[in-house]
Parts: sequence; C-alpha cells; structure tokens
Amino acid sequence: MRLLLVEDEPDLGAAIKRTLSQHKYLVDWVLDGNDAWAYLENSWTQYTLAIFDWMLPGISGLQLCKKLRDINNPLPVLMLTAKDRMEDKVAGLDAGADDYLIKPFGMAELLARLRALQRRSPQFQPQKLTVGNLTLDYGNNVVTNQNNPGEQPEIFLTNKEFQLLEYLMKHPNQIVTSEQIRYQLWEVGAEPISNVVAAQMRLLRRKLANSGCENLIETLHGLGYRFNLETT
Repeated sequence: MRLLLVEDEPDLGAAIKRTLSQHKYLVDWVLDGNDAWAYLENSWTQYTLAIFDWMLPGISGLQLCKKLRDINNPLPVLMLTAKDRMEDKVAGLDAGADDYLIKPFGMAELLARLRALQRRSPQFQPQKLTVGNLTLDYGNNVVTNQNNPGEQPEIFLTNKEFQLLEYLMKHPNQIVTSEQIRYQLWEVGAEPISNVVAAQMRLLRRKLANSGCENLIETLHGLGYRFNLETT
C-alpha cells in the first residue's frame, strides 16, 4: 500500500515514515507542497492514502486538498496540524480533507485513523485478493494456489515479493514495464539498482514454481512482463 507523506518537520517526518514502514506501508516522504503536487500528478505512481501537514513551504496542505478535489481526485487525505480551533477544523474538512489529527499525537492514533480511512475508502483492499486460482492473503503475506492441494498449499512471500505479485495480479494479461514496476513498488528517490525488478521477479517465480505455477509470469523481451491469467 503506497502512501504520500508531506511533512516539513524532519524529526516528525522521519518518525512517521519509520512507523508506517514498519506496518508495511510504502512511503514517499516530501517536505514541500510543490514537490508533493508533482508526485500526485505523476500518472505512474498510484497512492492509496495521503498525509498532509497544514503549513508547508510552497503549496500548503490546505491548498493541496483543494487542488485534488478540484480535479475530482478521491484520494483519502489525513491532515496534520497544530491548529485546534473549531473554525480551522471546519476549513480543513471543507477543503477536502477526510480526517484531522492535531499535533502532538501518538503513532498508535495515527495508524488507527489511517485504518479508518482505508475502511471508508472505495479503494479499500479486502483481506484477500483472488485472481484465477491464486489468492493473496494480506494478513499473512502468503499466496495460495487452489490447484495445488499438496503438501505446500501456501507460499510465504517477502513484502516486496508480495507487492510485486499483487501489482501483477491487479493487471492480469496486461504488459507492464520494468519502469512502471519500479515507480509503483519502490519509494521515489530510492534509486534501486537497474536490475532490481528482474532480480525480484526471479525470486518470485522460483517460489511460484514450487506451487505449480512455472509459466505464470511471462517475460516479453524489450516490452516487460505479463501475468498470464490462463495459466493460473
């Protein structure tokens, strides 16, 4: 699950990102509203949630909300602010924020509010994703092949393997490029090594082969990869 964090206080931003990463969120953290808008406009990066600080260099969190809603972008937004007056809360909600968290706050409350936003969002992910005969279990990071009732019905995946397979399963029979996968599964600015997608794909294929899915992911040289729904 990819999340955009816009917070210009370095210590707080680092603490939030660390906490979210520990809870399996993929976090892009920026300190400036203008940079945040550039990330939001990038059609290759799809966010599930956003956290905006109210007061930011460049475009404020309030303005970011307004710009999103002006283009009918339904991205759920949690606003962080030290402003605790009722009129400020009303202004934030009227600008398009979905929830409001007053500084200082505890990380447990932040996580709870994000979970609540996910439940209310039409983008909310179910506990399991089933495509063909494969089922991903979000709670346990496992994939199950229902055509393989043998001794190893479940395959445990690393976070990155799980994210990679999820992305492919959400785009069945479509060609996705290495660049698209890098943009979606690695944090902006992380600069992964050039062959990181191919390396992760090899590891994932090896585990899938143990469940009888040797030809599930097809490589189209010069184009990208394709999840073959017919072979599940």
